[in-house]
Amino acid sequence: MLRELLSERRLTILRRWFDLVLQSYPADTRDFLRDKKDQFDNPVGRTIYRGLEGIYDGLLSGTGNEEISQFLDNVIRVRAVQDFSASQAVAFVFSLKKVVREEVGLGEAEAGASARELSEFDTRIDALALRAFDIFMGCRERLYEIRAMEIRNRTMNLLRRAGLVSEIPGAEEDLGGAA
Repeated sequence: MLRELLSERRLTILRRWFDLVLQSYPADTRDFLRDKKDQFDNPVGRTIYRGLEGIYDGLLSGTGNEEISQFLDNVIRVRAVQDFSASQAVAFVFSLKKVVREEVGLGEAEAGASARELSEFDTRIDALALRAFDIFMGCRERLYEIRAMEIRNRTMNLLRRAGLVSEIPGAEEDLGGAA
């Protein structure tokens, strides 16, 4: 019963969920992400909306979290490179619960869908949020690795230019043979 209600209200729920996600951005960014529909003018907004669609459809169809993870990964990657804390970056997953409850309504939920169905749906959202946190942390870890390598490379280049470090001829060949 719950699945049918959520399918009927799919577009409304997706729009409200997207609006809640956009609330985490500054007003001018939020307006841009909401109003620009062209994927080339607004790839971030498009990526977020497509990701939310895939996540929602996956939750409704009952597919496993692995299938949904690609959509979740796309949204989290966008948020990982922005100035969000981990909790801010993954909070959008939990906001789906709020939208669903407001859209379905307690009266209809009790009459049309069992409490068990709603509880199972909540459990899937919770598991998805944990997966989102893992993805976010992996993205941030990779970003820090890239930044550290970039700093190391810049430092080495500066030291070489200053003549404070030089390469030992044949050192790479010796290391390759020793391994």
